[in-house]
Amino acid sequence: MNTFKTTLAAASLGLASIATSAAADDMATVQTFYDLLSNPGSETHVAAFLDATTEDWESIGNYSGTNELRDEFVGQMGFFDQLMPDLEWSVQAMHQDGNFVTVRSRATGTPVGPLFGVDGEGRGFDILTIDIHELEDGKVIRTYHVEDWAGALQQLAGN
Repeated sequence: MNTFKTTLAAASLGLASIATSAAADDMATVQTFYDLLSNPGSETHVAAFLDATTEDWESIGNYSGTNELRDEFVGQMGFFDQLMPDLEWSVQAMHQDGNFVTVRSRATGTPVGPLFGVDGEGRGFDILTIDIHELEDGKVIRTYHVEDWAGALQQLAGN
């Protein structure tokens, strides 16, 4: 019986270390998303994002049924690079549960032109964002996200 308990304990430790390693890999994969957001004009970060996501990756920010696809998202990053050269998207907390990684992050930036129709006249924003990334076979297949863009616009308007 002692041999059985020892074998069971060793197997449990082995599985725990494999699970911990897989979780670390998944979180590193998700981090590429934030690296791109903070470096939207970087070809290196675009390539890492493309490698970390599936070809049919979707960005889901509402229930309209119109989701942003991977190529559209990469194009949007090029626009963000021009509009907000100092954009910084910093991860504040990252948690994994199964195939889902949830991230609380902080986005800051100073648009050089109007953002969603609001000219900040040199003012910046500092907002909270929440993302839920779904992974399959080590790649992100979809990202659900909520950003406080209303708060950003209030800050840009000087309110």
